[in-house]
Formats: sequence, structure tokens, C-alpha cells
Amino acid sequence: MACALYAAAVEQVVPVSSARVAEAAKLLENIYRSVNIALVNELKMLFDRMGVDIWEVIEAAQTKPFGFQAFYPGPGLGGHCIPLDPFYLTWKASEYGMWTRFIELAGEINSGMPAWVVRKVQEALSDEGRSLKGARVLVLGLAYKPDIDDDRESPSYEMIELLRERGAEVAYCDPYFPRARAGRRHDIGLVSVPLTAEEFGRHDCLLLATAHGDFADPSLYAQARLVVDTRNVVRPGWGPRVVRG
Repeated sequence: MACALYAAAVEQVVPVSSARVAEAAKLLENIYRSVNIALVNELKMLFDRMGVDIWEVIEAAQTKPFGFQAFYPGPGLGGHCIPLDPFYLTWKASEYGMWTRFIELAGEINSGMPAWVVRKVQEALSDEGRSLKGARVLVLGLAYKPDIDDDRESPSYEMIELLRERGAEVAYCDPYFPRARAGRRHDIGLVSVPLTAEEFGRHDCLLLATAHGDFADPSLYAQARLVVDTRNVVRPGWGPRVVRG
């Protein structure tokens, strides 16, 4: 009956022996991404200290025709699946006397990324002779992934709150969110600033959190001074100083 229902809307239905197997398959897919994203996030932090560009490393590694799948670092996880679903399994595993160490470690690394990015903003401003306290920081993107209006569990909200706690004057720009919505854990009470070069130039630092296609326009950065880019969008030749976050 379940196959008949899904077949009415889905091109390919893959039946398995039970609902438990189907649910476990979904968990495996989410955990696979969580662990691999945590791996590249940890390598990003290490390579940053070593002066190695993680994005160039990934680009080179994915030329291997087998045995490698590219995953990309970022400011943290978003969406409903990867930040939450794996931990349903860790809870259930405890009933069977097991500690799912890969899942827990991946969660620890990924959940720490917003704070790491905020430190990068602080360091980048310090290099410019500015304190984070009192600095005008514009966060580019509330959505958790590009070109959608889904902000569930987006790390942008945590980064905005951390920046505010450190005394920054924070605004955001996201064409998909004219007004920030109150969420499960955050309510920042802001509206989006205009997507213009003039607005970008009014801020001491731009923090690019979401790789929206709208943010890939070089003309937007003509008046910007500093960009902390967590998504490898802004090219060095566009004008501002670019720090990979």
C-alpha cells in the first residue's frame, strides 16, 4: 500500500523489507553527510592554521576518478535532517548499551563552527585595526543552503547572536527573507537590508554565510572593505580583502 501511494507521485519507489529498514536508510544517508561535513570542517580549521586553502585542496582531490566524493566546509549545519536526525539514533543507541562515537564527534565539530567563524571575523577586523565591539557586520544569508527560503536550524542565527554578544552592530541581507522569522531557538527581530553595493559598503565586515546566486555578483562588492567568506563565493579580484572563514 505504501509503494502504491508513493508511486502516484514519485518516479522510482524502492521497497525494503520493513519501515525500520527504510528509517535506518534515511538515518544512514544523513549521518554519512554529517560525518563527512565534519571531516572537511575539521580540516578547514587545521589547514587555516597551516596556511593551506581547503577549497583548492578539495578541487584537486575530486579529480580522482574513484574513491572520493567532495564535501564542502561551511559555518555549520542547517535544515531539519542533518543537524537533528542523527541524534535520534544516538538516543536510541543508548537503549542498546552503545555509544555512537562518530555521530557524537561529528555533531561536536559541526555545532562548533559558528563560534569558529565569529572568531575569524574578530581576527579579520583586528588585522584591519578594528575591534569587533562596535563594528558594523552584515551577514549575507539566513537560509541554510543556496537559493531557497528555508532557514530551519540555519547557523546564521547563531552567528548573529554570537556577534551581538561580542558587541557588534549586526544586520543581515537575504533576498529570500525580507523579515527574519522567529524560530525554534532564535528570534533576532531584524529585516533584510537592500541588496546593493552602497549598503554593502556601509559595513565594516561582510560575513558571507549562504551561497545565494545573488551574492555572486562582483559589482556588489565594489565599495566593500572586508569579507569573511564561509562559502568560497567572493573572488580576491573583486575588490575587498577576502578572508576564508
